[in-house]
This record gives sequence, structure tokens and C-alpha cells, in this order.
Amino acid sequence: MKKSESKATIYEIVKYPDPVLAKKGEPITVFDKKLKTLVDDMFESMYEAQGIGLAAPQIGLSQRLTVIDVSFKKDPEQRIVLINPEIIEREGEQYEEEGCLSLPDIRDKVKRASWVKVRAQDADGKWFEIEGDELLARAFQHEIDHLDGVLFIDRISRLKKEMTVRRIKKLIKNGEW
Repeated sequence: MKKSESKATIYEIVKYPDPVLAKKGEPITVFDKKLKTLVDDMFESMYEAQGIGLAAPQIGLSQRLTVIDVSFKKDPEQRIVLINPEIIEREGEQYEEEGCLSLPDIRDKVKRASWVKVRAQDADGKWFEIEGDELLARAFQHEIDHLDGVLFIDRISRLKKEMTVRRIKKLIKNGEW
């Protein structure tokens, strides 16, 4: 962690195979100033890492919290905070390439629903529902997977996953990961 000029804490992104990424996050029950600060810090950490979504496990916190901004800072209205989220409806299918801040430089096509409806709490603890399609639907599903201990490489073929894991192990061995 480091402080930037904006006083936000920039968290280091946890990389695969850190065990926190494979753990189901704990529900959040306290909605206070500390949580709001964490949410702000997560947005700043996500932007610093050039991402459009960041889940708490990716900064080492096993909690059911994720932030998403598919506009990447262009439209503040598109900043979404999901606390204790669950997908309550899904429709259609899309098969698109995904990447992940916890798996730098690794990309692969993943099959997801093309539209989803999510029920979650905001930073004040108020329940709401939000819908998304295409990229936003994919971001919702990808980030909520993180809260369930699932990475996008868990959704690709076994052969592709094994090849990816071998590549990562080699990078770790060479000190490049």
C-alpha cells in the first residue's frame, strides 16, 4: 500500500495463485466511514492498475465488495459499488475475451450471460437492483466470481487452464510474476 497525493491508499493487486483469490468472501455487515474510505481507495487502486473492475479479494481482503467503472473514469455516473452482491437473473450468451488484474497479461475467451440483474447493497447498506448487458454484464459476472473464489481461468477449458497455470509457474520460477 502507498499513499498518493489524493490521500487515497493505493493497494497492491494480489496475483494468482494467492490463496485469498480462491476463497469465498465474507459478507459485509458494517457500513461505516471506514468502508466508504475502502471503496474510494479501491476505485483509485483499480484506476492505477488500469482496470474496469476490482474485487476486495484482489487487494487481499476476503470480503464481498467490488467496484466497477466500465467507462474508466470518463463518466462518474458509471462508478458502481456492489456489496454482498448476487446475480438474480441472467439471459443470453456472450463469448468474449477477458483479462484480470490478478492475472496480468493473461487473456482468454469466456462464456458469460449477455444480460444480468444483480441485487446488492450500496456503501450505506441500502439494497438495490441493477441490470447490465454486454461489457457491464461481463464485469458484474467476473467481479462477483472473484467474491466466490472463482477466477476467469476457472471458466476456460481444462487444457487451456493447465497451459496457463504452467506458464504462470514458469514466470514465478524465473522471478517475472
